[in-house]
Amino acid sequence: MTTIEFYTGVANPLHAAHKLALKVHAAKRRLRIATPDAVATDQLDRLLWESPDDGFVPHVRLDSTLRDATPIIVDHADGHDGAADVLISLRGTPPSFFARFERLIEIVGIDDEIAKSGRARWQFYKERGYEMTHTDLSRAKARAGG
Repeated sequence: MTTIEFYTGVANPLHAAHKLALKVHAAKRRLRIATPDAVATDQLDRLLWESPDDGFVPHVRLDSTLRDATPIIVDHADGHDGAADVLISLRGTPPSFFARFERLIEIVGIDDEIAKSGRARWQFYKERGYEMTHTDLSRAKARAGG
C-alpha cells in the first residue's frame, strides 16, 4: 500500500518539489511530479534545468518518447503508466493514479485555500486507510529561528 507523507506550511511548493526531486534522484528512485497546471509544469521544468549549477537532473514530460529511460517525469497530465516509485503532488486534489506508487509526497502551501484543500486530501487518504505522516515546515522553520 502507498505510504503518504504530507509537508504543510510550505512557503514555496515548487522549490520544495525541486529539493525533494534532487533527493529522490540521488537515491536512484524513479519519480513523477504531478503539477497542477501547465504554468507550474513549465516553472518546475526550468528549475530542474537550472539547478544544481554543477549537475543535471534528467527529466521529461509524460508524453516524451524518452520517459521510460528518464528517471523523473514532470507533468500536469492525468494518468501514469510505467515505473511507479515516488510521486510528488502539487495538486489541489489527489492524483487519480497515486495508488500505483510506493510513496506519495503531498506538498501543501501556506495560502488558506491551499491549506484547506490539503486538509481535505488528508481526510480522503485517512478514510481509505493509508499510512500517513505529517511534517509542518512552518513550525520547523520557526524552531530553527527563521
